Amino acid sequence: MSDGLPYPQRAWAMLVIILGITITVLDSTVVTMALPSIGRQLQASATRTIWVVNAYQIATLVMVLPLATLGDRIGYRRVYLVGMTVFVLGSLMSALTRSLEMLIAARALVGIGSAGMFSVNIALVRLTYPADLLGRGIAINSVVVATALVAGPAVAALILSFGSWPWLFAANVPLSLLTLALAARALPRNVTTTRRFHFSLLDMLLNTAMFALLFLGASALGEDGVATLSPSAGWLLLLAGLAVAVLHVQRQRKLAVPLLPVDLLRIPVFALSMGTSISSFCAQMLAYIALPFLFLDSYGRTHATAGLLMTAWPLGIVLVAPLVGRLIGRVPAGLLGGAGLGLMALGLLLLALLPAQPSNADIVWRTVLCGLGFGMFQSPNNHTIVTSAPPQRSGAAGGMLSTARLTGQTIGAVMMAAIFSVWSPHDGKGPTIALLLAAVWSVLGAVFSTLRVRQ
Repeated sequence: MSDGLPYPQRAWAMLVIILGITITVLDSTVVTMALPSIGRQLQASATRTIWVVNAYQIATLVMVLPLATLGDRIGYRRVYLVGMTVFVLGSLMSALTRSLEMLIAARALVGIGSAGMFSVNIALVRLTYPADLLGRGIAINSVVVATALVAGPAVAALILSFGSWPWLFAANVPLSLLTLALAARALPRNVTTTRRFHFSLLDMLLNTAMFALLFLGASALGEDGVATLSPSAGWLLLLAGLAVAVLHVQRQRKLAVPLLPVDLLRIPVFALSMGTSISSFCAQMLAYIALPFLFLDSYGRTHATAGLLMTAWPLGIVLVAPLVGRLIGRVPAGLLGGAGLGLMALGLLLLALLPAQPSNADIVWRTVLCGLGFGMFQSPNNHTIVTSAPPQRSGAAGGMLSTARLTGQTIGAVMMAAIFSVWSPHDGKGPTIALLLAAVWSVLGAVFSTLRVRQ
């Protein structure tokens, strides 16, 4: 198999990947801005309207791993093209529907399409770039995601200032069609595995139940979660999700090419990288929930100011990711990740120790420090996860990236709920404790990352 694409084809393939990431990240970001308008126009309560977001997230989570494994079997390009097609159809349905139930169904369809693209995204980057430049390609991914997260609220505000909420979804269609046309011509093909893929309806149902139960349970426990579910119901859903997970993993361990690629965890570097990712995303989730409470309730900032302060985190990622991409392959990924998460732990500790009335500048440079540390860890860690797996399992490795993110975020959300059940989120004590705990998780991630150097 050739080592990446030659330059002109590589540029076109990467353009497609960048466009796909931008469209999907913006789409998932801008919807939350429109929820109040959707609820008013469709005469739906907030507890029902939130399912516009939940349907998308659940559909994406439950389909990422199956589609990643399918990409190993039938080709990443095919999965990507089908995913983009489904995304376009779901976006068009979302723009045209006038009932909440149909909008929820359309957003679930969009989530399936997004899963098709995200599940094979990293695998396509691996096919596009030569091995010595792969780190730069993965770093570009991180920059694009962070930039889209920063731009999302501004894009939503711009569209909503000129039109109603359906235009948020309609705006996806022309750019998605352009990306689809370019993808059909530019994306590389991969040699599919000759090992037999075992498909089982029971495995699909267990995979769906596991992620759905974990998501709903964590969401019910979170401050911005599913308001129709009580905390006790959230804990029951989490326990049910963990029980299903145990059964699912036991079944998957017996398969040569499992739907849930637990076999990759037998690779020591891969397992340590997953531990690094889970720890860091747990820390990030704790911070992302704690900081708005700190900014709004303890420091008296407006919602607009708090939103701007939060963008300092992804801004740090944008600043550091290109430099880190050039260091991948020259500096051990374990050292880069360990140093980055150590820096992130320092930023979180400094945020927890802020004075009672800090200036915006005091908050920003500490939050940027967290983003710089997170950006130093993310690209090298993703590079290690992808390259430590066999080339024919790149899709499965990419799918495990999403699994690590979900696991870390779920642990963070559950811990946040436990903290807020003991300490108030409104007087600063609960968020401060959460930030201190996030710093501990960052240090744990740094330990996992540094242990990879020995491997």
